[in-house]
Amino acid sequence: MARISNTVITILNIVTATLAVAAIATFIYLRFFDGRPSHCERTLEKPVLISALVILAVSLFGLIGSCCRATLLLWVYLFVVFLMILGWFSLSVFVFVVTNKGAAQAVSRAGFREYRLGDYSHWLQNHVVNGKNWEEIRSCLVDAKICKFLGHGFDQNDQNATGIFNKNLSPVQSGCCKPPSYCGFTAVNATYWTVPVTGPATPDSDCETWSNNQQELCYDCKSCKAGVLNNIRNEWRSFAIFNAIILVGLLIVYATACCAATNNRRHRKLSY
Repeated sequence: MARISNTVITILNIVTATLAVAAIATFIYLRFFDGRPSHCERTLEKPVLISALVILAVSLFGLIGSCCRATLLLWVYLFVVFLMILGWFSLSVFVFVVTNKGAAQAVSRAGFREYRLGDYSHWLQNHVVNGKNWEEIRSCLVDAKICKFLGHGFDQNDQNATGIFNKNLSPVQSGCCKPPSYCGFTAVNATYWTVPVTGPATPDSDCETWSNNQQELCYDCKSCKAGVLNNIRNEWRSFAIFNAIILVGLLIVYATACCAATNNRRHRKLSY
């Protein structure tokens, strides 16, 4: 039994260590050999590198502990895995709570929905789409050119641009690539709109924020932030299944490591 549990822990940690090394190698390649990374890519580098280094360190503890029957290292490994289980469970609960709000409104006679920032939790508003965080997200949106292809097939006589927006716009495109429909702007093309002589139909900050500058558009609008939050909400909700699988996997690893540590200690006592 001791040999089986140690073998299982060894195999699991070889796999995780290999994945961590692959992630670190990918980081090094992208950082130093793949040209100049964009600002968006740079914002993703640090968390990926830190996660890979932590996983590699934990895997080495488990690998050395199981291969060399180093009980102390296995107990350290167990402690770290226990903290990971607590952290992952807490994260799952937290994600459920902060994504519990959020809805979209369908626009009459158009094939798209519009999103309001106030429909999402205060935590998401205050920590995801505010200040420096939003500047980084905004940079990623500009780099991705999410609005670039909206103009294909534009009908100049379609002043409300409903023909374009019947293409099932993504939440981010709906919020960032056009002014909100309630502003009453007239479409010149997919990303160029004119303001009525009398001004916006509704005195809303998003109507004032909209710009025909292709680097600005509605990237600083509340509707854009709401579209991003809707994407995050949907992705985090979908992530719940993955969270459950990871949590079950961590529990299995923890139980196996407990068995290995206990058997190693028993084996050491018998050898004396």
